[in-house]
Amino acid sequence: MTDTPDFLRPLVVATPERAALRVGHVDLYLPDGDGPRPAVVFVHGGPLPADMVPLPRDWPVYRGYGSLLASLGVVAATVDHRLRVVAGPDGAVVDYPTAAEDVASAVAAVRADPRVDADRVVLWFFSGGGLLSAEWLRERPAWLRGVALTYPLLAPMPEWGAVDGRFLPAEAVGEPGAPVPPVVVTRVGLEREALAERVESFLVAAGKAGVAVEVVDVPNGRHAFDAVDDTDESREAVRRVVARVLELLAV
Repeated sequence: MTDTPDFLRPLVVATPERAALRVGHVDLYLPDGDGPRPAVVFVHGGPLPADMVPLPRDWPVYRGYGSLLASLGVVAATVDHRLRVVAGPDGAVVDYPTAAEDVASAVAAVRADPRVDADRVVLWFFSGGGLLSAEWLRERPAWLRGVALTYPLLAPMPEWGAVDGRFLPAEAVGEPGAPVPPVVVTRVGLEREALAERVESFLVAAGKAGVAVEVVDVPNGRHAFDAVDDTDESREAVRRVVARVLELLAV
């Protein structure tokens, strides 16, 4: 018998699973009760293989996050976006523009749903999806109550070739405009050096810009700790971020 692949491991915080309502490339996890509720949109990482099966919204960890947030009175949305490596004019590149379009259309659909309070939304990015946070950190719509970044990639990897400059979170937080919404960064102690350095550069840039960033450290955590490290430390980190997200949504 082979070990379970990391991406098929469940969320370390055990939660009774809820059935998702599938609408296009979005799965909605709905809380009990009536009335518009605030929402969290989960944005997975990548780039993923073109033939990836199952896609991230069917991974146990995201089903767990969706069920957990719904149990706490929030509409949770998981998005499948097309973050893939594609052929570019100068070689292979990671297709962040297409993924960004997918995320933007998903966010618009979630906010338009009558079960959602469109003025109270948090966007939660994971791993390589972290670069997709840049446009939201730059645009800062009034309804965006916060941005969560979990073991994020916050600058392109050199082997990816050219990545559009609009996907640079460290630059986005320093641009003039409306106040940047609160940011929550979950940082793992056993992260790859290249990713850890990019997180640190983002934190420095945010500090210079006066952006409120709360860092949740997982000293013994690995990348994808919320699925691969079944420890009390991991559970506490997930609960801390969830509690902060609920605060930002005024739940």
